Amino acid sequence: MTSLTCFKAYDIRGKLGPELNPEIATRIGRAFAEVLGASRVVIGRDCRASSQELMEAVVEGLLLAGVEVLDLGLCGTEEMYHATTYFEADGGIEVTASHNPMDYNGMKMVRRGSAPLDAATGLSAIRALAESEAFAAPRPGGSRKTATGAREAYVETVLSFVDIPALRPMTILVNAGNGTAGPTFDAIAAALEARGAPLTFIRHHHDPDGTFPNGIPNPLLPENQPLTADAVVAAGADMGVAWDGDFDRCFLFDREGLFVPGEYVVGLLAAAFLTREPGASIVHDPRIIWNTQDIVTMGGGTAIQARTGHAFLKQALRDSGAVYGGEMSAHHYFRDFMACDSGMIPWLLVASLLSAQNTSLADLLADRRAAFPSSGEINYRLDDAVAAVDRVVAALGPEAQGRDDTDGVGLDFGTWRLNLRRSNTEPLLRLNVEARGDAALVTAGVARVEALIKG
Repeated sequence: MTSLTCFKAYDIRGKLGPELNPEIATRIGRAFAEVLGASRVVIGRDCRASSQELMEAVVEGLLLAGVEVLDLGLCGTEEMYHATTYFEADGGIEVTASHNPMDYNGMKMVRRGSAPLDAATGLSAIRALAESEAFAAPRPGGSRKTATGAREAYVETVLSFVDIPALRPMTILVNAGNGTAGPTFDAIAAALEARGAPLTFIRHHHDPDGTFPNGIPNPLLPENQPLTADAVVAAGADMGVAWDGDFDRCFLFDREGLFVPGEYVVGLLAAAFLTREPGASIVHDPRIIWNTQDIVTMGGGTAIQARTGHAFLKQALRDSGAVYGGEMSAHHYFRDFMACDSGMIPWLLVASLLSAQNTSLADLLADRRAAFPSSGEINYRLDDAVAAVDRVVAALGPEAQGRDDTDGVGLDFGTWRLNLRRSNTEPLLRLNVEARGDAALVTAGVARVEALIKG
């Protein structure tokens, strides 16, 4: 029995060839169908050069299991989420490596209702069956057809989140990074124009190109941000939007080209929803929390903390009925979007918020940045992350007024706070520090923790 190392904590991701190839993809597709007892599955792919071949292999596995396959073709992960529910399918698969290196690919999967696969039973059972190849006999009746009307239905759902007549004139630069976002964005933009939205779009690196001539689209990396920031300033745009490869994350830039850290975007979207739905519940991750909690309290809502990771945020939304959930990593989840994440809904909501308050993104954020400065996520690649965490807790724990072990270790010192956690997907230790109204406390806190981390 071959061990399949492409199975990760939340999805499938591996190096092309030894970890993920068409033969493995066929086994995964067949195991997915058998474990879920699926009779109908939707499938889509991103624009990577290897994605078409891998998708064909997954389809082969699904057909062997007698599945009706609805083919979305080139699409974003969130379009797969939407189509799974829209077509009442038993599951959905997107072949994508998102922002991973060129020699990688992977899959994101959901079950009926676009719900995440349970890591303990869903993914592990699919992995076990794909490894053992103890498949049932091939089932007749498998078929494949184009998922007609999927994108049009998706666009209608996305636009339902905004009051189009209330939008004010705005110029927005959009950077697809030569990823998968371009054609889907064009469909949204065309629908906005047809309904009279006074938005002007400037497209940058827009066409899908699996060779990624301008680099892998991952705007979270500081070295990649000037690609969008400089273009925003040069165009004189009011706002910039950039997406990762499968566009389930979007990243915002103000008119000065300054990158908007994800924790502040969570606060913006929480405010937008609390204006529409006073008293609503908002889910957030445990890394940077004070700005979001303050906004939710002011809006009369309830803040709910969940572990970092899409499966945990989605489950928290489903369990609580929260209207919105956000992670500082730029994943944003919406109750009325199958409790799934979207990279298209957030920028539309921010445009609506700026229109309603007749202000700029920079001005809207200035007070929040000053009130709750933060470090952003700092990553350390270590041989022994456990020992590093132990050193930090031993040295600083006695000073803390509170401790939170929801995800990693959170220590609250009253005027500043830290969260230290090991990555679920990479050999990294991740540090976040925030403060109340004093950026110097953030700098000092990072320095203290970093000295302890490095021993």
